[in-house]
Amino acid sequence: MWKEKFIAYLRFEKNYSSHTEISYLNDLNQFETFIVGECGEFDPGNIDSDLIRTWIAQLMEEGMKPRSVNRKLSAVKSFFKYLKKQGVITRNPAERVGGPKVEKKLPVFVSDKDMERILDDENEYPDDFEGHRDRFIMELFYVTGIRRSELIGLKDSDIDFYNHTLRVTGKRNKQRLIPLSDMTIEKLNEYIRIRDANVKNKSTFLFVKNNGEPMNPVMVYKVINTHLSGIATLTKKSPHVLRHSFATEMLNNGAEINAVKELLGHSSLASTEIYTHVTFDELKKVYKNAHPRAKK
Repeated sequence: MWKEKFIAYLRFEKNYSSHTEISYLNDLNQFETFIVGECGEFDPGNIDSDLIRTWIAQLMEEGMKPRSVNRKLSAVKSFFKYLKKQGVITRNPAERVGGPKVEKKLPVFVSDKDMERILDDENEYPDDFEGHRDRFIMELFYVTGIRRSELIGLKDSDIDFYNHTLRVTGKRNKQRLIPLSDMTIEKLNEYIRIRDANVKNKSTFLFVKNNGEPMNPVMVYKVINTHLSGIATLTKKSPHVLRHSFATEMLNNGAEINAVKELLGHSSLASTEIYTHVTFDELKKVYKNAHPRAKK
């Protein structure tokens, strides 16, 4: 009963996505199965921190990666926090339970030189509506750092041509404004002109298929994957790589980290700070290649 109420709380009060709801429910079901196996019943009031730590240890022994374990622990922590808020329990047994350490992987990004080549190569895109659309999608990802879901949700009404801004609706329906350069506004106008001349069925969405329907996540992924495939050194070729590339270029060129945080729509600075590690790595490479004493 309380699981279902918790999921409803995530949906209607926290505005979590359906994907997150499903993940949380699956994690809680797995946790409940473990507790029933250990205690014979699932009574939140009788669960202590040692039981939760035993569950974590079992997940690790089964070979689950630390990141996945931490995600499951996060669901359990949120559940108990909700139960305490509702007065079902008087203490949160998961509050002080720590998860396994996760090795931080530096984000994959495309160099500015490679992006210029991809965007400026006339043979990279066919000379039709889809070609112009796909090229502009590549560029908009790179110059704004928006997420794939945010790009798909863009509408013509989100563009302020007078003030040169783009209104983006991010996670949990939080909106932010991203400034656009004169060149990007010019290319936006050009794309819309080509779209309106070639797509008969009008739509409120900015990026559409040939039939006027909005693009879906798989289509957008394929566009980016196709045009990044020529960079052999990239281990990932997804839209998120261009988001990483935007953040890395901003910081490499002197942008304040708080400004980049706002542009990316991060809720905390910790999410943005990973890009400072990338820029520091680049700085070390420059030093090693340029300073005569660094090579000895």
